[in-house]
Amino acid sequence: MLSNPRMSKAKSLLSTAASIAGTAMLIRTIANEFLPQEILNDFSLSFQNLSTHFSSQLTIVIEEFRGLSLNELFEAAELYLGTKAAPSTKRLKVGKSEKENKLGISMDRGDVLVDVYENVEMKWKLLSMQVNEAHFQRQNRGNNDLSVPVRAEFRQYELSFLKKNKEMVFNSYLPYILQKAKMIKEENQSINLHAVIYRNWDTNDNKLNHPMTFKTLAMDSELKRAVLEDLDNFRNGKEYYKRVGKAWKRGYLLYGPPGTGKSSLIAAMANHLNFNIYDLDLTDVQTNSDLRFLLLSMPSRSIMVIEDIDCSIKLENRVTDENDPGYSNHGNNKVTLSGVLNFIDGLWSCCGEERIIVFTTNHKERLDPALLRPGRMDMHIHLSYCNASVFKQLALNYLGVTDHYLFQEIEKLLEEVNVTPAEVARELMKTSIEEAAFQGLLKFMYQKINGSDMKKKD
Repeated sequence: MLSNPRMSKAKSLLSTAASIAGTAMLIRTIANEFLPQEILNDFSLSFQNLSTHFSSQLTIVIEEFRGLSLNELFEAAELYLGTKAAPSTKRLKVGKSEKENKLGISMDRGDVLVDVYENVEMKWKLLSMQVNEAHFQRQNRGNNDLSVPVRAEFRQYELSFLKKNKEMVFNSYLPYILQKAKMIKEENQSINLHAVIYRNWDTNDNKLNHPMTFKTLAMDSELKRAVLEDLDNFRNGKEYYKRVGKAWKRGYLLYGPPGTGKSSLIAAMANHLNFNIYDLDLTDVQTNSDLRFLLLSMPSRSIMVIEDIDCSIKLENRVTDENDPGYSNHGNNKVTLSGVLNFIDGLWSCCGEERIIVFTTNHKERLDPALLRPGRMDMHIHLSYCNASVFKQLALNYLGVTDHYLFQEIEKLLEEVNVTPAEVARELMKTSIEEAAFQGLLKFMYQKINGSDMKKKD
């Protein structure tokens, strides 16, 4: 039981609280009855501003559109937050387009997600507002931009954090989200193959479904390691290229006999980097200006391939034997050596970044030295006849075999006879029985020896 003084004090406090509450209700009733709505709205806004002033939290709004254009930061946040779904999340949006390899996950409207960056909590909330059709038509009247999606709702993210972290959010966290979203988009993007159609690139997304990767590529192991290291250095070299004052591009020359894996290597490069391939046939290009236009219209993160550069056209200002059947002008083609050099290493080649140019040839000796110098063709990759490491990769790919008693005999013969990886693969594909496949390969190589198709001695 409470003592009488304490009981009296409690009753007094309750009476005072009730009196204050009653007074507040009375004031509110009088204000609603006698004060204009404009004054009430101003009073409410002032109260909210006062509350915000004393709050330690800051909220920024990221709307889906900036005018009639998509807000890049909203799109980046949507991609980034889709990777941050917590186990407790109850609703997620999932979708996939034809150009994506993976399912896209994003927050649903009304959801709240807490992200932690550098030990600081960031609270995200997705809001959606329905817009009536008449308002939407007024806002979009006269807009003929078909890239802007038509929708009857406006979405926005609210990002809340402590005010003291404002500089970190704007200078570090949001740029980090933009960068991460770019990486997510690149990983999800399918690889497409483009070719020249009527002096321009085709606009169709011809999906490249070539399964070749560096893991399965039948290529000399040391050379494969060197190519992978060079590609990774290029991919991660944005700051390096900027620091040394060079365009962020790389040139590769693939040379060697037919059937040694040049096309397979290009597919493995595209899959490793997740770059689109632009296949350029110089016989379809009439002038140097057309060639320059094609370069300017090729997007970043792409590989341009010019196959059989030695025999596709005769470069007019090149010193060569015009009777050489390997060279011939096609039609009225006016592309010159100077035009090709400017195409791959001139000022116009700097209009874009993160691009790779690949030349292939069966006859490196036919190429003008000017095409081959560093800065144009930075890495020369010789794809030669099959050796022991290439054979072992092929045996693993086609038969799942890593060792066999016939390996030693096969590897010894590979040192004596010219056999391309394509020829070895053809023999191994004839049967799934290991013994029969390797015996068939040995028989094929002995027939080559008997036909005097021996390797030339150095």
